[in-house]
Amino acid sequence: MPGPPRFLTLADVAEVLNTSSAQVYALVRRGDLAAIKIGGRGQWRVEAEQLEAYIQRMYDEARTFVAEHPYEEEKESRPEG
Repeated sequence: MPGPPRFLTLADVAEVLNTSSAQVYALVRRGDLAAIKIGGRGQWRVEAEQLEAYIQRMYDEARTFVAEHPYEEEKESRPEG
């Protein structure tokens, strides 16, 4: 029984990331998400490992952002005593 596919279409990636194929295409074209072009029509494919690495990088970036920008409630929303 075969395992999960090694390569995903941009539509597959969009489904995993819960975004549009156009957004995934933009990630690929900017070089944020590694992909290859195959076939005569040059269809894009993303290796599953590359997608997982991208997701991990985004988690790392989010952690860094949160650490550098701690959440503070607005003082205006607190009742003064």
